[in-house]
Amino acid sequence: MDHSFLPGPDDVAAYREHGFWVSPVIVPGEVLDAAERGMRRFYAGERDADLGGFGGWTPADGPGLRKNDYASLVIRELAELVRYPTIAATAARLAGARGVRLWHDQLLYKPVDTPGLVANVGWHTDRQYWQSCSSDDMLTAWVAFHDVEEAGGSVSFLDGSHNWDVDGLDFFTQDLDALTHRIALQGFRVRVRPTTMRRGQVSFHHCRTVHGSGPNRGGAPRRSLAIHLQPADNRWRHHVGADGRPARHGNDRLVRQVDGVPDYADPRVCPQLFPSHSG
Repeated sequence: MDHSFLPGPDDVAAYREHGFWVSPVIVPGEVLDAAERGMRRFYAGERDADLGGFGGWTPADGPGLRKNDYASLVIRELAELVRYPTIAATAARLAGARGVRLWHDQLLYKPVDTPGLVANVGWHTDRQYWQSCSSDDMLTAWVAFHDVEEAGGSVSFLDGSHNWDVDGLDFFTQDLDALTHRIALQGFRVRVRPTTMRRGQVSFHHCRTVHGSGPNRGGAPRRSLAIHLQPADNRWRHHVGADGRPARHGNDRLVRQVDGVPDYADPRVCPQLFPSHSG
């Protein structure tokens, strides 16, 4: 692994100030070519492993946004992307973590907008969906399989929002303007930071950073993998939400149980990515 591509002190400081950071080109084209093949195989119904019945987009859902969790556990080319060593090494340096494991991944396909078809991703934080986790330093690496810019529906961040305590966010809400207004009413200064990324660059964001994406007005569907990552010290915790219900996550159904609780270090579901076993 070429350590010259890893973030330096100024990059780490920027990540911690703004809540996100975009890498230089760190993923080789052949790895992304393979990931594209893996995506096509996934949508064609091919599987290299049996994960059991899990939800997500199916052809019966029609032509909207496609979101499928755990694709890297069943498609080898996507597993190779998740395990590309520079991604996890970068995440470890940004988070100040001694080790990094996979939390889970999301295969994402955003179609080109057409009349009657909009596939926005509403402003949300990843942390709001990960309340069963003990760590507040989890983060996400978002890898597009091609060049992407704002007009093509690239991911956008709200600058500094990892320091907020904001309510009313939702991944599935299409009206980003309404969510922006809701955030502003809570007293936060909304500064939208869209990204423009070359193929092979990776964006990293803190689990509390508010992010989303607008319409795809480009010439092709936006194809990407979100790699959600956990520091090695992350554990299951008992947490009761505002609705009075215990927090749960899909991982709880997949990982092994240790002493009666989900083990988020289960190597079958949450493999160690940094340090890599190959060194």
